[in-house]
Amino acid sequence: MPLGRLTAWLMLAPALILLFGVFLLPIGWFLVGSLQELGSLAELWEEAQDVLFSGTVMRVMLNTNGIGAIVTLLVLVIGYPVSYALSRAKGLAFTAILLCIVLPYFTSTIVRTYAWMVLLGRNGLINQILLGLGFVDAPLELMYNRTGVIIGMTYVLLPYMVLTLFAAMKAVDHRLLQAAEGMGASPATVFLKVFMPLTLHGVIAGVLITFILAIGFFVTPALMGGPGDIMIAMLIEREVELTQNWPAAAMMTLVLLAVTMVLYGFYSRFADREAPR
Repeated sequence: MPLGRLTAWLMLAPALILLFGVFLLPIGWFLVGSLQELGSLAELWEEAQDVLFSGTVMRVMLNTNGIGAIVTLLVLVIGYPVSYALSRAKGLAFTAILLCIVLPYFTSTIVRTYAWMVLLGRNGLINQILLGLGFVDAPLELMYNRTGVIIGMTYVLLPYMVLTLFAAMKAVDHRLLQAAEGMGASPATVFLKVFMPLTLHGVIAGVLITFILAIGFFVTPALMGGPGDIMIAMLIEREVELTQNWPAAAMMTLVLLAVTMVLYGFYSRFADREAPR
């Protein structure tokens, strides 16, 4: 093996060992141990059909994909202008915007979710402001329903979109924008016809990353959602903790893992092909 390649593998070794020890080994142990209870391949196939095509699992998967798609769309709509402002900002303005995005991540997701629960409650700040301004006559139901789940998940996942788009926007060659302006294009035309197409790979990457994270989300839906807002990660947790149905949990875990890997594979190939050289 060439010395350069050997050095690269040695540098990657700590990360690979960590990945194997904290992710691959535990999930493999869980899946093998769970599926061994079923015995033969025929029993395994029958259990897979019963679990994956049951009404409950299909309904939860629809909820998961629906919530994930809505959150991803909202994160993109909010994140694109924020990323654009961040890419154009300099000095103190850049630092202030970046701190607003990154600083919340010094606290855990649970703490941030509880903070939103305080804000969105019937006696929370948002309802008090709306009531005080006369916009509503009674407190809005912003908690323990899909509205609360979407708001909470959008807030938690927004930085992933913003930072991904920011990296794509900073890679844009501004001489192309200046050339378009020099040819008489208006600022709006430059933005829509030149800048946005050049950041498309960042949009795709941000959408895929956000959606992958959204469909596997647990904390925010569990704390802020209602009975009709169960997501696949919550169902897996219930199968393990409440019903002790480990084979069913393993089947659903495999489905979630497969979907995630397919989306990540698509993201990797697209990013490598579309990224500006």
